Amino acid sequence: MGVSHISNRAGQRARKWSRRGILGVLGAVPAAALLTGCGYSSDASDATGTAGAADGGGASARRSTAKKATITITPAAGTKKADFTSRVEVTATGGALASVRVTGNDGSTLPGSYNDDRTKWTSTKNPYSGTKYTVRAKAEGDTEETVAAFTTKSPGETFVGYFTPEAGSTSGVGMPVSINFTHAVTDRAAVQKAITVTAEPAVEVVGHWFSDTRLDFRPETYWAAGTRITLSLRLKDVEGSDGVYGMQSKDVIFHIGREQISTVDLVTKQMVVERDGLTSATYPVTGGDSGHTTWSGIMVISKRFKQTRMESSTVGLGDEYDIPDVPHAQRLTTSGTFVHGNYWASTAVFGHQNTSHGCVGLHDAKGANDSSVAGYEFYESSMLGDVVIVRNSGERTVDPANGLNGWNLSWAEWKAGSAL
Repeated sequence: MGVSHISNRAGQRARKWSRRGILGVLGAVPAAALLTGCGYSSDASDATGTAGAADGGGASARRSTAKKATITITPAAGTKKADFTSRVEVTATGGALASVRVTGNDGSTLPGSYNDDRTKWTSTKNPYSGTKYTVRAKAEGDTEETVAAFTTKSPGETFVGYFTPEAGSTSGVGMPVSINFTHAVTDRAAVQKAITVTAEPAVEVVGHWFSDTRLDFRPETYWAAGTRITLSLRLKDVEGSDGVYGMQSKDVIFHIGREQISTVDLVTKQMVVERDGLTSATYPVTGGDSGHTTWSGIMVISKRFKQTRMESSTVGLGDEYDIPDVPHAQRLTTSGTFVHGNYWASTAVFGHQNTSHGCVGLHDAKGANDSSVAGYEFYESSMLGDVVIVRNSGERTVDPANGLNGWNLSWAEWKAGSAL
């Protein structure tokens, strides 16, 4: 076919060719004619060049001379003290971005998003402080990645939050999640936004600021027995006050056990203990005398001691008492109110007279090992977070910030203390 085509283009009449003739003609064709291929036209050289580019050699030549997209990374490669309060950016000039990946030496990946034409990628959150990041970016049509690394600076001043209850612990239904910060917080909204408390079964949980160093969380009513609570702290690099940044990023899980609510009536001088809605025990007690009345209201057991020393000077009462081995003591307020065993008073006192310096006392035995007495029994039935309600004490309601006693605030009052 090819030879006939050449013959026709020359204006010659078609004729028959022998195999030898064909070979002879082909042998006589100049080398240049063979390189042009079967068809010939005035622009055959251009067409051949285009075909060559599509098929191999020409393409390599053009790629080597074509202008590649320029990728710029901010912070710049090699930066040692990059600002951790600004986002990471990757831009492409003269092209579009195909992929961007930013990873930290802590194993984290920094998420981000592209603009509409994919010429810019911006992280959706700030990088962490004190972390080395590696950025890998590639432009569309380019086979090679641009790789750069930078390290963010560490904050000058920091703060953390110490939380109650302890991780993995099981508490009573009155236990709030209480966080005490090591530095005063001025941007309460930023800090509270970085802390969430969730419950299973689900219930609304709201934070309340008692001071610039204390934030508590609770639901409207006591937790349901068996609730699983998760505290999520995302305080790392949150600016709590000017130039002072949080350090924590962790999740903590607590559990709520059975429900136990004990009600102390200091007129009848009896304490009724209810377990899961049913009365489980009734104990005769003694409360604060007329000069040292017991706080009234809802209180939560915050600490427990099989034995502890109680010294009047620590609560502003001079040298009125110093008892080195008070049995079965359970703290109700920061100011020094306990429900505890009492071995030094006559048994006739319990259920009949209020003789204490403000605590609620139950009959007990020295040494804290007699299982037959009320102090021992109540202590063994209790746990952190149990609720103790005091009525008819002759004293005003305890300050909600005095211990873990925020239940004395109405739900409206509690929510009013939120910064969000």
